[in-house]
Amino acid sequence: MNDTAIEYADFAEYDRRQRRIERHVLTAFLAGLAVGLIGMLTAGKGPSWLGQLYDPYAYLTLSLVVGATASGFGWALLTTFLATVSTLVAAMGASALRGVDGFDIIGGGAAGLNWTLALLVGLGLLAYVTRRRDAWGDLAAGSIGALLIADVVDRATPGFIDTEQAFWPGPATVVGVLAVLLVVVLRHNRRARVRALTFSAVFAGLFTVCLAVFVGGWLPISV
Repeated sequence: MNDTAIEYADFAEYDRRQRRIERHVLTAFLAGLAVGLIGMLTAGKGPSWLGQLYDPYAYLTLSLVVGATASGFGWALLTTFLATVSTLVAAMGASALRGVDGFDIIGGGAAGLNWTLALLVGLGLLAYVTRRRDAWGDLAAGSIGALLIADVVDRATPGFIDTEQAFWPGPATVVGVLAVLLVVVLRHNRRARVRALTFSAVFAGLFTVCLAVFVGGWLPISV
């Protein structure tokens, strides 16, 4: 009798887990559609600072949330990819309705679109790894913070690749502060937070130096 009760509890728990996974997959897909549609349909219709914060940080936030709430690494890969693809498809569909080429809107072309897809999926996987309570979790959290800070530096620094004059100082300050707070929230104690913030500072600094070298033409690299 006891064995039967244990087996029933195991099956019930397995069923609940499967249902959570199903809901997570469906939610990721629908959230991706919503984020993509809202982004394209409202583009250029509000204050400039709102558009600068929505694109790309709404898409990055979606990847982070989906990846961090996945049931496993494989599910994080699948659901983040699904959310990203549904976002990009919805955005391209909405831009087509407005008479704009979707490939030019997202990433500036087909290659940029592929890079955006890889970046968002990778960010979701990093978000899942932050659930670890070891150095790998600290490294993942620090990498996420570095990516966000590096993007802020790129957009706010004159002469860099994606420079936007209106991005500094308002939107840049908001995103920078939120990036630091995100790293702090993702870790579970003071030591882990210090390590993650150190990783963020080091990685963001290396990216900035490399970007400055590339933009300045100090290395003979052509694209």
